[in-house]
Amino acid sequence: MIKTIREQQEAQEQVVLSPYACLSSRSRGRMNEEEHCHLRTAFQRDRDRIIHSKTFRRLKHKTQVFLAPAGDHYRTRLTHVLEVSQIARTMAVCLRLNEYLTEAIALGHDLGHTPFGHAGEFSLNQLHPRGFKHYRQSLRIVDFLENGGHGLNLTWEVRNGILKHSKGYGEILPGDTAELAATLEGQLVRVADIMAYVNHDMDDALRGGMLANEDLPAHLRAVLGDRSSQRINAMVGDLVATTLERNDGRLHLSGRMNDTINELRSFLYDNVYRNYRVHNEFEKAQRIIRDLYGYFLEHEPPENGLGACCRASQPVQTPEEERRRHRQVCDFIAGMTDRYALALYSQIFIPKPWSVL
Repeated sequence: MIKTIREQQEAQEQVVLSPYACLSSRSRGRMNEEEHCHLRTAFQRDRDRIIHSKTFRRLKHKTQVFLAPAGDHYRTRLTHVLEVSQIARTMAVCLRLNEYLTEAIALGHDLGHTPFGHAGEFSLNQLHPRGFKHYRQSLRIVDFLENGGHGLNLTWEVRNGILKHSKGYGEILPGDTAELAATLEGQLVRVADIMAYVNHDMDDALRGGMLANEDLPAHLRAVLGDRSSQRINAMVGDLVATTLERNDGRLHLSGRMNDTINELRSFLYDNVYRNYRVHNEFEKAQRIIRDLYGYFLEHEPPENGLGACCRASQPVQTPEEERRRHRQVCDFIAGMTDRYALALYSQIFIPKPWSVL
């Protein structure tokens, strides 16, 4: 019997991949069952659906750390997820894990991020009655909001990896596995996320004149090197070597590297993320989000972008209507790009001069 290309790939995975890898043929499936593709595995299809989504394209105009930077070389949320994907895929190949699953999770993990980065997330978490977390919003996007309200119908493994990728200021690889994705591929994305941002945020801070190379403590430079490529290579190499050495079905960093990454992260919090230049812009962004949120609780969001007239909403009558109103406003604002939020804010709140003819 002639096998399809997808079936041939699935058979090859069983031969090539590690016993700890998640095989495409053994996925737990999708929320809504659908026919298999004869060319692509389930995880390849998920990756493609994410890349072709409107939400993914909007990431190019969403803040990573520096709000609306003037230079073309500063990271955005889109370049961040691409760097996470590259780092995670490299480690997946070295560990013989499923590269397509890893890539799909990496590309989808930040779809739910707000305009203005964590400033927007912080504001929406205060404003929405049920709170707001970008990883939950990422899952909401792929499950419900994308594709005209039908979602992307992704596999359980990709959805789980997206939901479990975030660590905040917590441990990189916690001992409590309940905090981790169910697959090693999803756990790889969690680690690759921090490897990417501590390095590219350091690089952007150097570019912006907020830091100099010699500001990084000498003992950290001794472990990681002086350039971004050296630092990433050191981190990736340590995880791959330590995980292969332990060979117990879990990911591992050496104690020295784990401490080094944590210290680098603390250094960036103290010298970049809490820097007055970043913090001042953070407060301005929060004000924009708060004002837009309050306005759209009282007015219908525009259906046709800028220039559309925002009419007053019908008064809320019941707790359920209030809940739906908050959810609608939160989804609308979370999906904005930085420049759309700024333009809409200007249109609504900044007075325009009258011209007398």
